[in-house]
Amino acid sequence: MRARSVVAVVLTTALLFVAFLAGVLGLLAVSERGGPLAFGGNRVAVIEIEGLIVDALPVVRELEEHRDDPSVRAVVVRIDSPGGVVGPSQEIHEAIRRVRAKDKPVVASLGAVAASGGYYIAAAADRIVANPGTLTGSIGVIMQLAELEGLFKKVGVRYEVIKSGRYKDLGSFARRMTQDERRLLQDLLDDVYTQFVEAVAEGRGLDREAVLALADGRIFSGRQARGLQLVDALGGLQEAIELAAELGGIPGKPRVLYPRRPFSLLDLARWLIGDRGTLPALGLLRSTKTPLYLME
Repeated sequence: MRARSVVAVVLTTALLFVAFLAGVLGLLAVSERGGPLAFGGNRVAVIEIEGLIVDALPVVRELEEHRDDPSVRAVVVRIDSPGGVVGPSQEIHEAIRRVRAKDKPVVASLGAVAASGGYYIAAAADRIVANPGTLTGSIGVIMQLAELEGLFKKVGVRYEVIKSGRYKDLGSFARRMTQDERRLLQDLLDDVYTQFVEAVAEGRGLDREAVLALADGRIFSGRQARGLQLVDALGGLQEAIELAAELGGIPGKPRVLYPRRPFSLLDLARWLIGDRGTLPALGLLRSTKTPLYLME
């Protein structure tokens, strides 16, 4: 009986400790998201877009949260991406425009690389800040398809296709593309390319012909891009945050809401033994690193 009592006490204590931790973490999460524990409204939120752009949903959700958060006065979108699929890039582009429609300025901060789809997103912002050596631009669309018909013939492989429509196996790697199919795909890419050019022209306040002269897929350094009016200022993340605070009418030094990353027991252990630097990191950080792309 005594042993059972000891076990019961231990289990009860453990459950209470877990409940306590859950409560603390919940309060911290509320505080980080602008809830009752977050005082003041002079905050600049930072959103990170890293890697290839395929899934827009996590970033769009973050933008919507900051758009509706009264404690956030401005947003900085930190972009470090070589590009990605067209659709998700456009979704994030439009989500940024919706944030701006709520009178919340958005500043794009370009990291090591912000090209093609990465620049497509940046063009939606009020201002673009890039490092002098940032690789950006690459305004254009690309589709790459493998053709293995010759290899299949050499190894004796015959690829049979049963299809319901003329173009259902468009882009098949097992045969050579016809001129009709090439023309169809070229028309598709030309249309998407036109959308890209128009988005840059509108976002940057440039004449369409001026954008077309730069939209041949070439990349620029941040300093070159500034001279071509594709970038507004040179600087890093801190300069972008300061500019966002200025555009948002935040007096003095702004409170910065950085992206949150997954909480782990290791983080908790470090915090409990005195490493308080891990405390603000409790929460969720959404990553956009993905394996596929069309726009690059």
